[in-house]
Amino acid sequence: MADRKATRENYAIGDLQGCNESLLALTERLRSKAELRFVGDLVNRGPASARTLRTVRQLGERAEAVLGNHDIHLLAVAAGVRKSGRSDTLADILEAPDCDELLTWLRHRPLAIHEDGFLLVHAGVLPQWTTEQTMALAAEVERELRGPDWKAFLADIFGNAADRWDPALRGIERHRVVINALTRLRFCNADGVMDLKTKEGPGSTPAGFMPWFDVPGRRTEDTTVVCGHWSTLGLVMRPNLMALDTGCVWGGKLTAARLAADLADRTLIQVECPQYCDPLA
Repeated sequence: MADRKATRENYAIGDLQGCNESLLALTERLRSKAELRFVGDLVNRGPASARTLRTVRQLGERAEAVLGNHDIHLLAVAAGVRKSGRSDTLADILEAPDCDELLTWLRHRPLAIHEDGFLLVHAGVLPQWTTEQTMALAAEVERELRGPDWKAFLADIFGNAADRWDPALRGIERHRVVINALTRLRFCNADGVMDLKTKEGPGSTPAGFMPWFDVPGRRTEDTTVVCGHWSTLGLVMRPNLMALDTGCVWGGKLTAARLAADLADRTLIQVECPQYCDPLA
């Protein structure tokens, strides 16, 4: 997706995961002309994935969303190349009369957005990648997801073994690493090798690893990265980082943060959310 210049007041919104009522409550508190940027995981585990997709889609040009790991999982299940998980709540989409329309809309969403000095991804960015490189790699995967062979592409992109970047990678091996980084990354080491198993917060950092945004000298330090994905991390607001997954589906909050250059101007708007899932179950 090409870089875009925001022309109106923008807010980034954390992981929805099928919590449509929380989304509606939040948008009622935002200005009607505010542009909205969703950091992925629009669906799954919450009670209303189909309605959530419809709500975001109906916002039209006012809104954009990057793809999260749950969104890509939905596409793979719908394509028949991956099985539903025990905790999935995707049936309302898969059985909906407008299923094909919703899936087509979803697979045409970007993996990364760069606008107004902000880089939006679902999970994180490997330390070797610049902002420009991140956008270029995201575009490679976007072309596959939007193309006629998207189902075959999704059949081959899952797996924890694709845990490190090498510029010599080509084809599906290259794209596996890109998807894992942009939609699943939490921890990596100084060389950018990803730990794709640990889901707890920084207090449970695996030996030799660190949160991806704390790697010294990461090449996106001069860009404010906006992400979600990591509910056990919670809200983090730094000059060059906005982490917005505040556990909506777990009974936490749904967070919108104004995309302002000055940290003091990054207004937060939050709504309390019902608990639909037990994070310890």
